[in-house]
Amino acid sequence: MATPNYGFEKRQRELAKKKKKEEKLKAKAERKSGVDSPETEGSADGDEEAGGQPTQEPQAPV
Repeated sequence: MATPNYGFEKRQRELAKKKKKEEKLKAKAERKSGVDSPETEGSADGDEEAGGQPTQEPQAPV
């Protein structure tokens, strides 16, 4: 049986964290620039786009 490559797994986690952080910064910059120049119609109160909102899944009956 092959031994786990912990270094590779750690590097993949670090890359995922870096990517997520960059996406958050990009989204924050887009929101900030959206307040200064209203490019989106229908969101006068500064809400995020429908795609950025997490959807709530229905709960299964117990």
